[in-house]
Amino acid sequence: MTTPLTVGGTDTGNPVPVTVAITRRAHPSHTAEMLAWVQAGISMAQQFTGYLGGGWVRSGPGSDEWHMLYRFDSPHSLAAWEGSPQRAWWLRTAHGLVEHTRTERRTGIEGWFDPPAEQESVDHDVRAAPPRWKQASTIWIVFFPLNLVATLTLGRWLANVGVNVALRVLVTTLILTPIMTYLLLPWITARLEWWLQGRRFSDR
Repeated sequence: MTTPLTVGGTDTGNPVPVTVAITRRAHPSHTAEMLAWVQAGISMAQQFTGYLGGGWVRSGPGSDEWHMLYRFDSPHSLAAWEGSPQRAWWLRTAHGLVEHTRTERRTGIEGWFDPPAEQESVDHDVRAAPPRWKQASTIWIVFFPLNLVATLTLGRWLANVGVNVALRVLVTTLILTPIMTYLLLPWITARLEWWLQGRRFSDR
């Protein structure tokens, strides 16, 4: 088993949805058992508060890899599911059948799950990634005012003290990048989730 790769934020006053993507392996001869096992896990997760969706894909016909995902509205809701006795029992039932190879946790704009190009089957509960133009628009909505403020304040001050333009850009981007990644993008994507997923505002 490989060491899980974890990327994500913390549960603050403005909870950020978290997507967990898991890769598991099972011999192709056990496809029927895997289908039943995966669906049982999804059905259990659906009973927990904060569950937003889940599903699975296979890498291709006859593949032994199963790419599974589920999404919760906050790290707190996710922790309730992952620490539950129901999930522990579900995982035990796959002993000897499933090999767990990788886990990723993602939040914000980077949390959209892109399934493999070759798919044998896809559970219909999986949410599709928003169109590229919506993702780009969301990033711009945050980047423009943040960059404007930085240019009029930090950038202007650095220019006044004689710092050359390359160093000004270096300092500014070093400061703005973590603010964008860990604070503002998760915040804005949580609030525009209805639009990114193509729902009306009244359906929130």
